[in-house]
Amino acid sequence: MTSPALHAPAPDLLNLFGDGFVRDPHPWLDALRSDSPVHHDPNTGLWLVSRHRDVRRVLLDPDVFRPDNAQNAVTPLPIAVLRVLAKAGFSLAPALANNGTASHPGLRRVVTRFFNAERVAAAVPVIERVAAELLDAARQEIDAVGSCDLFSSFAQVLPCRVLMELLGIRGVEPATLIRWSDAALELFWGAPHLERQLELARLAGEFNQWLTETVHAATAAPGSFIAALAGHRLPDGEPLDPATAVGACFFVFVAGQSTTGQLISTVLRRGLTEPGLWPRPAHEPGLAEGWVEEVLRREPSVTSWRRITAQPVELGGVQLPAGAQLLLMLMGSGSDPEVFPSPERMCPHRENIRHHLSFGVGRHRCPGASLARTEAAIALRTAALRLPDARLAPSQEEPPMLGLLSFRAPLSVVVERV
Repeated sequence: MTSPALHAPAPDLLNLFGDGFVRDPHPWLDALRSDSPVHHDPNTGLWLVSRHRDVRRVLLDPDVFRPDNAQNAVTPLPIAVLRVLAKAGFSLAPALANNGTASHPGLRRVVTRFFNAERVAAAVPVIERVAAELLDAARQEIDAVGSCDLFSSFAQVLPCRVLMELLGIRGVEPATLIRWSDAALELFWGAPHLERQLELARLAGEFNQWLTETVHAATAAPGSFIAALAGHRLPDGEPLDPATAVGACFFVFVAGQSTTGQLISTVLRRGLTEPGLWPRPAHEPGLAEGWVEEVLRREPSVTSWRRITAQPVELGGVQLPAGAQLLLMLMGSGSDPEVFPSPERMCPHRENIRHHLSFGVGRHRCPGASLARTEAAIALRTAALRLPDARLAPSQEEPPMLGLLSFRAPLSVVVERV
């Protein structure tokens, strides 16, 4: 019998934006972990870190492995694109994910207050209400025309509407926020051509202008997220500057809606394709939560994250210079057989199910992790309850995939009745 290792792809041939990697990254990630766990990618200039223990070490040492490059544009932005952004006043001041300064802990506390356990528990009825409303509309569409795309009608919309209610955001349509957020993701984490970059820059500029106007407005509702930012003080006692407040809003809106929508999309698709699973999450306690956790481990929507070395350092047996740009392969670390036996199997009752690093760990762990988990589990459970006879449409064998540097998810989940 031929050894599978003979067919493993060579890490040197990896294209992080290529269709082969986007469609099925696991053979490449397995090869990286096995053959080159700290691997220099000549196409991007990034050092790819794929073993669980190495990724965890980097995340737990933000003084040596700094977050400063976390939100930099992956594809260099031409002058014409920079002009569009400058005209809109767009900038990404260090706020949360890309902030390694003394202002980070205080800003993080502001954000965490809106996503703590008490607030998430209080949000459950809101999530359930919005999910039921959206799925009832999906059911009507299926009855009327035979099918419905649960990505655009449900997975994308649910976290956006919930976030708007939690943060007290008014005066903008959910569809507009989704369009702005998705455009910013593609511009900064994708590899679009110039014409597309210009279009995305215009949308990102609109997003920035709306955020800036919202932050500057004196009408923020008491107790809202914007009001909390307006009242925040930096370590030196000075009020938070508008640019940093806008940067914090940018991160929260993108992470709180786009990436959560992508997670829900993957959870639904994997749930619909797993033999014997659907519609069990509607009735089996804990199954929806366990399934979400396994998707986070094996198929997270946030597949990687960036760091930069502050000094020369050894990592995984490789000497890295100061200024080395790292790409932490979160998805790869979730399939590390040293931590997760039989990593290719989806096991909702896995003993160490929460040992994955998909939400990060340490100082920069995702403050919205609990909300994302809760929304995805409710989305799966409610979909299984209200659409028990749903199945993926035949056209969904090879759905379009989001293939940005750090984000991956199916861009359609078209279902029909069995």
